[in-house]
Amino acid sequence: MTIHVRNLRPSPSTVDAEARTVEAIVSTGSDTARPGYVERLDLGGADLSRLVGAPVLDAHRSASTLDQLGVIEAAEMRPEGIWVRMKFRSNAAAASVLADIADGTLRGLSIGYQVAEWSDAKEGNARVRIAKRWTPLEVSIVPVPADPGAHFRAGETSMPEQVTTDTQAVTPQPVTATRAQINAEIRTIAETAGLTRAWADEQIDAEATAANARTAAFEAMRTRSTETQTRTSRVTITTDNTDPAVIAARAGEALFARSHPGHELSEAARPYAAMSTIDFARDCLTRSGIHTTGMTADTVITRALHTTSDFPLILGDAVGRELRRAYQAAPSGVRQLARQTTARDFRAKRALQFGEGPELQKVSEGGEFKYGTIAESAESYSVETFGRIFSISRQALINDDLGAFTQIPAKLGNAASAFEAAQLVAKLTANPDMSDGTAVFHADHGNLTATYAAPGSATLGVARLAMRKQTGLSGQLIDATPRFVLVPAELETTAEQALAEIAATKTSDVNPFENLTLVTDARLTDYEQWYVAADPNLIDGLEYAYLEGAPGPQIETRQGFEVDGVQMKVRLDFGCGWTDYRGWHRVG
Repeated sequence: MTIHVRNLRPSPSTVDAEARTVEAIVSTGSDTARPGYVERLDLGGADLSRLVGAPVLDAHRSASTLDQLGVIEAAEMRPEGIWVRMKFRSNAAAASVLADIADGTLRGLSIGYQVAEWSDAKEGNARVRIAKRWTPLEVSIVPVPADPGAHFRAGETSMPEQVTTDTQAVTPQPVTATRAQINAEIRTIAETAGLTRAWADEQIDAEATAANARTAAFEAMRTRSTETQTRTSRVTITTDNTDPAVIAARAGEALFARSHPGHELSEAARPYAAMSTIDFARDCLTRSGIHTTGMTADTVITRALHTTSDFPLILGDAVGRELRRAYQAAPSGVRQLARQTTARDFRAKRALQFGEGPELQKVSEGGEFKYGTIAESAESYSVETFGRIFSISRQALINDDLGAFTQIPAKLGNAASAFEAAQLVAKLTANPDMSDGTAVFHADHGNLTATYAAPGSATLGVARLAMRKQTGLSGQLIDATPRFVLVPAELETTAEQALAEIAATKTSDVNPFENLTLVTDARLTDYEQWYVAADPNLIDGLEYAYLEGAPGPQIETRQGFEVDGVQMKVRLDFGCGWTDYRGWHRVG
C-alpha cells in the first residue's frame, strides 16, 4: 500500500494569537470567470488608500456587526500581490475563525472592490474585462476563493511533499534539509502562478531563495499579462453582442464627436463615426435579430425605442458625455476653495476634528511618562438628492437633430455646476453657527475684521496675521497660511491691483501678497465683504461631498411613455457644510 502525504500549504506561521493578527496575500490579480466574460484585476491600478481600516468579513456578509470578524491594520503592494495584516475581534466567533486559520483548516480569501475604469479585450473567443483603476473595500474569509493565489502567509519555509511506501504502516520520514524545503516552496509558487515545471527547475538550479522565486514569479505573470494585452490590442472589435454597455460607449462617443469635430475618436468608436441616429437604431434592431429592410425611419426609431435597450443606452451615453463636458467646463468659482469628499449614504456626515498632539514633557531618569489627551470636535452636514427629467422627442431622433444631444445636456451641465457653486456661496454668506454655538466668522474665533476696507496691503496684512495666530483645539498655534483671496465682482479690479506682481527696483517696493490667488464669484452680493482662505487640502474649512460612486451629475435613460421619444433623468447627490473656521478670514 502506498500512502501519499502532501501538505499543499502550511499552517500560517504569521498568526499571532496574542495580538489576534495574521498576514495574508489577498489578491494576485488572477483571472476570475464571470457569466459571459473573464474578469482580471490590474494590480498596478489598485488604490489601497481605503484598505487600511477596512473590515474583514465572513464570506462578504455585511448585514450585521456579527458579520465583521476584524479590520485591516496595514496594507501594501508586494511582488506576490496585495499584502495585508488583519486584526481579529476579541469575540468568540472571530477567535474561532482565527483558530481555524492557525491550524490550516480555513484558507480561503476574497476581496470586495469598486471599479472606476474598465478595459475590454478579446482573447480567442473569450471576452476579458480588465479593471484598470479599482479600489479594494473589504477582505473576506471564504471557503472557496476566486483567486487561487490568495493565501495566509506562512513565512519563508514550507512543508515538503512526502511520499512514503509501506505495505504495513507509514514510517515517519526524517526532517529534510533547508534547501529541500525551499525547493518545495518554489514548486508550490510555480503551481500557484500557473508556471511550468521547467521554470521551477531553473529557479532551483540557480539556488534561488523563496522570496526571490516569488518576485520572479510575479514578474513572469506581469510579462505574460502584458504580452496578452499587446497581442489583443491590435484586434478591432466592431460589435460585441454579449455586452450592450460596451457598444453603447463606442457608439455614444461617435455620436458625441459629430457635435464636437475636435474630439479625437478612439479606435473602437471609428466604425460608428459616419452613422446617424437612424443608423444606430437599425444597428440595434439588427443585433437583436430584427430585420429592418423596408422599414421607414419612423418605424425604425419606434421599434428601436420599444424592443431593445441598446438604443436608449447609446443616446444616454452621448448625452452623458455632453453633460459632463459642460459641467466640467463651467467656472467653479468658490468651489475651488472648498475640499471635495464623498459620503457613503444620506445620513449626517460627521467631520471629526482632532486637536494637536499634547506637548512633550521631560522624563527624568527612572521617572514615569505622563498621559496626554487630544481634544476633538465634530461638525456635520448631509448629502441630498437633486434632479430633473427631460426628453428627446421622436421627431428630433428621426430628423437626426444634433442640437437635442448638445444644447439641452450642455445647459443642464452648466446648471449643475452653478447649483453647486450657489450652495457653497449660501453656506459662506449665511455664516451659520458651528458646534460650539458661535458663528463661523466671529470675533471669538479670531477670523473677522468687522470694519470694511478694500483689499490692500494693510487689510491683507491684518488678515494674514490673524490666520497665523490661529490656535487649534488644544490651544497650540497651527500656522494657517493664506492661499486665496475671494471677492465679489465689484472688488475684482481692486483686488487685482492689490495682488499684482511688481517688478520692484528696491526691497520696499516688493508686493508680499503677489503669490495669493484671486477668486471672483459674482454670486457674492455684498460688495463690502471679502475673504482670505487657506489651501483646503491643508486646513479644513468649507467642504462639499458627493454620494460615493456618483461624483457630479448622473444620467439615466428610458423609453418615453408620457412623451413620444426617450426620457432622461439627471440626478445630483450633493451636500456641503463647514468643518472648521480656522482656515478662513472675513473682512467686512
